[in-house]
Amino acid sequence: MSTIHARQLGKSYGQGTGTVHALSEVSFTIGSGEFIGIMGESGAGKSTLLSILGAMNTPTRGTLTVDEIDVYKLKSERRADFRREFLGFVFQSFHLIPYLTLQENVMLPLTTIRLTKAEKRSIALAALERVGLGSKVERLPGEASGGEKERCAIARAIVNAPPVLLADEPTGNLDTRTTDAVMNLFTGLNAEGMTIVMVTHSPRCAAHVNRILTVADGRLEGSP
Repeated sequence: MSTIHARQLGKSYGQGTGTVHALSEVSFTIGSGEFIGIMGESGAGKSTLLSILGAMNTPTRGTLTVDEIDVYKLKSERRADFRREFLGFVFQSFHLIPYLTLQENVMLPLTTIRLTKAEKRSIALAALERVGLGSKVERLPGEASGGEKERCAIARAIVNAPPVLLADEPTGNLDTRTTDAVMNLFTGLNAEGMTIVMVTHSPRCAAHVNRILTVADGRLEGSP
């Protein structure tokens, strides 16, 4: 489990009169095992904030620490190691490789780990079984429904057992029934101790979280 501390995070693009402030002085703490929702209007800065939390977008100002690791003081190679060891990512567009089976897609995060192929296949199978896809491991993404693709993406995100899961509009392309199934998966993972941070527009999804951070014009509502 991991504790996340954001202190005075800011992100600006451009220079001079053309500068755009995507985030301004954002500070918060996310405790170990919390399920956090990030909400706000389109363009408010939600995805920018999530990409910074994911060690993929260096802030212009401020600090991000996870378990006392100052993420953006790490060199690029160590930051890549940090992402692999600490973080799982789930995106709205799935990002599955179309010519790989669902099991092979889930195995991708295990590529750099020193295990035999059989061990990696076994770990990937366990992750797919965890999300209800144990009988569909040989399917290609094109043969899977939207809900199955999303569950495969979740299996890939958790195959390394990361302490933190980041999700960007994970149910944006799904129907109500499938959305509920995905959110029940997230709730189960959270109950097992995983810290989850999810960007969403959906009140239905937000009903599952412990706490909501609302972003407006690059700032957290309620912040000075």
